Amino acid sequence: MARIRIDLPVHFPFITSIPVRITDLNYGGHVGNDNVLSLIHEARVQYLTQLGYSEFAFAGAGLIMADAGIEFKNELFYGDTVIVSVACANYSRVSFDIFYKLEKVSGNGTTAKTIRVATAKTTMACYDYSNKKIISIPEEALKKLQEPRKQ
Repeated sequence: MARIRIDLPVHFPFITSIPVRITDLNYGGHVGNDNVLSLIHEARVQYLTQLGYSEFAFAGAGLIMADAGIEFKNELFYGDTVIVSVACANYSRVSFDIFYKLEKVSGNGTTAKTIRVATAKTTMACYDYSNKKIISIPEEALKKLQEPRKQ
């Protein structure tokens, strides 16, 4: 069976750090795959907030997740902090992809190294929650998504 392969963009205009909570762990003692999706959701909400939006107030539209894909690379444990880099690409009339690079730092000082724990992609469609239908990406939001940004 073919595995999911996510090709990440080169530039990530937004980076955030999210600590792993004890409630993120599964019976195996590491962060569960379902909680990786929750970490991605948190990073997306922080990114949208930084742009002045939310998933329900996206320049006159709402956002709904059309699909999600995650490539798991390494484990996360309680006490780790996840560094999530976020970028958008692949714009259509009604949707766009958000890419996520999840990393953690192992070691400290001169022995510290960054380890990739996952890559992910979600496709977000613009949605009119009142009329229950997909709508076009608002021009204002599209311009903000495509602006090069530095945090």
